Amino acid sequence: MDAQGRGRAEGADPADQWVLNPQTGDYELRLDGAPAPPPVPRQRTPQAPGPRPGGPRPGGPRDRDDEQDDDGTTDVPRDTHRRRRDRPKRSRKRKALMWTGGVMGLVLVGGSAFAYYWYDRLNGNIGTVDIGDVGSATVLGDGPANILVIGNDVRTGEGNEAYGNRDNVTGHADTTLLFHVAGDRSNATVVSIPRDLMTEIPDCETRQSDGSTKTIPGSQGTTRFNESYGVEGRDPGCTMRTVEELTGLDVDHFMMFDFNAVKTLSTAVGGVEVCLEKPLKDTSGGTKLDLPAGKSTIQGEKALSFLRNRHGLKNESDLDRIGMQQKFVASMLRRLKEDTLSSPSKMLDVADAATKSLTVDQGIGSAPKLLTLARELGKIDLKNITLMTLPVVDNPDEPTPVTVVPDPEKAPQVFSMLQDDVSFTEVKKQQKKAKDKQAALLNGPRAEASAVRVDVLNGGGPQGAAGETVAWLQSSAGVSRSANQGNAPAKVARTQLVYAPDQADQARKLADLMGLPAAALKPSAKAGGDGPMTLTLGPDFKKAGVPVATPKKVDVPQSRADEKMCKG
Repeated sequence: MDAQGRGRAEGADPADQWVLNPQTGDYELRLDGAPAPPPVPRQRTPQAPGPRPGGPRPGGPRDRDDEQDDDGTTDVPRDTHRRRRDRPKRSRKRKALMWTGGVMGLVLVGGSAFAYYWYDRLNGNIGTVDIGDVGSATVLGDGPANILVIGNDVRTGEGNEAYGNRDNVTGHADTTLLFHVAGDRSNATVVSIPRDLMTEIPDCETRQSDGSTKTIPGSQGTTRFNESYGVEGRDPGCTMRTVEELTGLDVDHFMMFDFNAVKTLSTAVGGVEVCLEKPLKDTSGGTKLDLPAGKSTIQGEKALSFLRNRHGLKNESDLDRIGMQQKFVASMLRRLKEDTLSSPSKMLDVADAATKSLTVDQGIGSAPKLLTLARELGKIDLKNITLMTLPVVDNPDEPTPVTVVPDPEKAPQVFSMLQDDVSFTEVKKQQKKAKDKQAALLNGPRAEASAVRVDVLNGGGPQGAAGETVAWLQSSAGVSRSANQGNAPAKVARTQLVYAPDQADQARKLADLMGLPAAALKPSAKAGGDGPMTLTLGPDFKKAGVPVATPKKVDVPQSRADEKMCKG
């Protein structure tokens, strides 16, 4: 039976399904039994004995009558015996090549099917939310990026009833991390936002299931941060807007995990190492957590119990729990980098576990987009990832404080450093970049002080700051066309100057006079130089005549992702 016949038979040899196409001279894999093109007849011309004129022809030495035979002679005529003797050797070589090609073909086909299977599976795992015009449509654009990681405290799922009320099927913003990625991708800062932080929640537009838009009213005054999601129909976009109002940063994306994510992820990586100075036991009986002093590797239910536990900690407070959570996250990051990333099978397990409990915005709502994001974040050295808790103080409005408010001095400093993309681990390098950025933005012509028109509002500065600033501008700086507009409609995270493109010269002049950093200048897309600029004084504003500048460092507790929880 010839090669084509064997290719169509049951139990065909895969090597024999690679068939020579005489028209092209190439071998082709024929899996469907299709016949090969007919061979091209060879035209023979009678030739006289002896060497052919013009030397050997391109067909190769095996077609030459005067070629040396295997025994070194040259006088063997090209006959049937010769062809039969050569054929086994050539057939073995061809067989090996065809087997290699056949196996490679099967591997490629199998690999493609495997990749498609996982691509389809991971895409099917991912839940997405349309958050409208908040956030970014790109995965990671140029410059800094801010990703909000929301821990949803929904209790649905096996075993999760031990952690609280299961009746709320939506959940709230429980553990929330603001992940700031530097523009040059050399470092990152992770800021934990306490769930009991008192803050203002702005109005937010939400997309309904029927495609319509509904505006959810914001809070009346301040309320707990965890109410920014799940209350009155607020979606993750509302949490993003709340963080933007709080920090003055643009939040690009959100990633929301539920309780089950902790269980499945910690199991997928093979457990997370934690270390305790003294035994930790939940005496309330809710989670039955019981860990000894020293090292422990925890996963699944035990990992979730560890992260949710407050009993046995110093003050049994949410802030104490946040500190434990940060150490757990750092330990998991190390496990991922040092062990999981080198194993494709483990990576697939982790990706499968993560995406099953993951909800994201549409900007990163697919497996390829999440892979792109993971690759970018994976470039950051663990030693350059800083973890901290938003600086807070006890709520002064409560006789017995159970909630907290941003530290009026340190919180604005943290926000200022993030806004200017100043690293907490490479301050000198990043500070130089910030100065270069400021120099570039402030490089240009200046208007005369008498030509500067500005309205001044107080958006969180000292009481009476707007009036005092206008008095200083008019009497000491020569800005006679300044006006006090009282309190701003809402507080700002830091001082900012909003100006139209054709007012850049006025903005530079006012920045010089007041010592405003580049990050404080907010060019508006709308032209309108006939009206005044708007200067809103924030918590970073001390008094007129004192420069508003980004700090080089801030005295808050910090840790690095490469610091081991267990020493030695």
